[in-house]
Amino acid sequence: MEKDYKVSSKKAHPLLDVWNAFPETLQNTSHSITTPPPVEQIIGEMFAMGEFYYYALNVFDSTIINPHPNILKMHGLKKSPKYLKEIIDLIHPNDIEYVMEAERMTIEKMHEIGWEHQQNLKCSYCFRMKTDKGNYEMFHHQSLHIKKDEAGKLLQAVNIHTNIEHITKVNSYTVLVAGIGGRTDFHQMHYKNIKQTSAPKNILTKREIEILSLLAKGYSAKNISESLDLSYHTVTTHRKNILSKTECKKVPELVKKALDWGLI
Repeated sequence: MEKDYKVSSKKAHPLLDVWNAFPETLQNTSHSITTPPPVEQIIGEMFAMGEFYYYALNVFDSTIINPHPNILKMHGLKKSPKYLKEIIDLIHPNDIEYVMEAERMTIEKMHEIGWEHQQNLKCSYCFRMKTDKGNYEMFHHQSLHIKKDEAGKLLQAVNIHTNIEHITKVNSYTVLVAGIGGRTDFHQMHYKNIKQTSAPKNILTKREIEILSLLAKGYSAKNISESLDLSYHTVTTHRKNILSKTECKKVPELVKKALDWGLI
């Protein structure tokens, strides 16, 4: 590893300090993949119950690649951002400290899990962003590291932002690191000094959380059955149990409570 390897940008932003404090996340030789999966495949792994956009990020210089056109409409922008700083500038100023801490927490958790799994771990948390209406609304942020070079340098990540104001206006201040692509990791972390509405401890099993995440993506019981190779009856039984345990009557209510509790 090059100990002095750092990332930079023509337009500096607060996350540079966080990333450069953890050089091992920027360069490690574990599980290098030179060709990233198609963006459509990545988006399929992400929660997106609402209007959303995504973009690829060149980590080494914080430049934005091929942002989805929804970014213009949702934020009232006249032209697509070229640097990450332009997106960070849309975040509510009072949420910046939390975003920096959330990023640090995800990096530390990935280190704990093992860098060999870095490209199969999705990080997510919420914050407020300025919209085309001129106000701030709640967004759900998800990130996945997708490309490294042969030397192990992290090259690209994909971020997806979903407007969840119609689901909840409350930030749970919960940071998640969850497995995708067959991994079942689920690590829930809480931001310091924030009063949170937490789920009762161990309210759902790992399988139920897995099914909950698919319900939040809009999957039907039939879709979940096919995705997890379970019988339709087993899936509907799990769904019934999840609704009962969370005291919800319908899936939209379940998704709201899951966001408030920081389960997705």
